[in-house]
Amino acid sequence: MARRTKAEASATREALLDAAEKTFFDNGVARTSLNQIACQAGMTRGAVYWHFKNKAAIFHALLERVRMPFEALIEEVNEPALLDSPLETLRLACHRGLARLEQPQISRVHSILLHRCEFFSDINPLEMQNRMAQECHDELYAQFCKAHDQHLLNPSLSPETATHLLQSTLGGLFHDWLREPDQFSLSEEGGALIDTLFELMSQPSSR
Repeated sequence: MARRTKAEASATREALLDAAEKTFFDNGVARTSLNQIACQAGMTRGAVYWHFKNKAAIFHALLERVRMPFEALIEEVNEPALLDSPLETLRLACHRGLARLEQPQISRVHSILLHRCEFFSDINPLEMQNRMAQECHDELYAQFCKAHDQHLLNPSLSPETATHLLQSTLGGLFHDWLREPDQFSLSEEGGALIDTLFELMSQPSSR
């Protein structure tokens, strides 16, 4: 019985998050009330408070549900043959990341964070974006340092410059795609751009 109750509570929590995702996307975070989330989920306001302290807690839970640090994308590649190929590992991780961002739930939540969320109560979207960007920067930089030490990185680039170049490209691609996702395929056209970038960043002798 206890196990079933726990499963039901988990299902209720997920249903509330699904409802919050839809209402946040449709109305914006600041203009969405807890009552609207409860109604969208077909539940009472009390059910919302049972699982979440406030709207900020719901928003943070939504983000954590889809967030995957770049380090995890690199670990997903996990191919022994690439242990000594940090640039190829990064390239493949970027492809995985772009494909992941095309998944509807993930793209919606990131769209909420970037375009439908204002400073509100305990919600600071800029701080969240900066934290995620820093996590990405640190992992990219570590991989580019390995490539530099192995003489795989184009000598005209420092690891820091390569990091900023790749991070700016990824960010620009994602922002452009979120504005009009039907205009191009993030994984296909974005992936081709990433391949070209890595070709340019590689040591000429290693191509």
